[in-house]
Amino acid sequence: MADLTLLRPIQELKKEMDRIWQDFFGKSWLPEKWEGIEWIPAVDVSETDNEIIVKVDVPGVKPEDMEISLSDNVLIIKGEKKKEEEEKKENFYRMERYYGSFMRSIQLPCEIEEDKISATYKNGVLKIILPKKPEEKKKVIKINVEK
Repeated sequence: MADLTLLRPIQELKKEMDRIWQDFFGKSWLPEKWEGIEWIPAVDVSETDNEIIVKVDVPGVKPEDMEISLSDNVLIIKGEKKKEEEEKKENFYRMERYYGSFMRSIQLPCEIEEDKISATYKNGVLKIILPKKPEEKKKVIKINVEK
């Protein structure tokens, strides 16, 4: 049987580490609205002169299980990756892939032409094209150099 006097410092250290972890990554770390979200897909956001392009890795998610909306210049992508049939072989079971609902909200850097937004889905990647409003497009000013 283990000596209880040796376990006490280990238990106290574990309690302190748990408290530090909770303080750092606790509920205040994620917004309240994210509670219950099971996974968060990776996102790339890029910009050209005419549009913002958002690519989201959502392998295994059907397009009909996703919803895209724009509100106050924030792009919101919600969806759900549903579990497949569990595969069991002998007495071995392993599950490393994420399932469940997800949500991403992305603050856009400029105003968007909402009626011209398009989205495509190919090979597990959702691609959203958000055309900029004409007044948001970058204007290039030529600089004349005097000789």
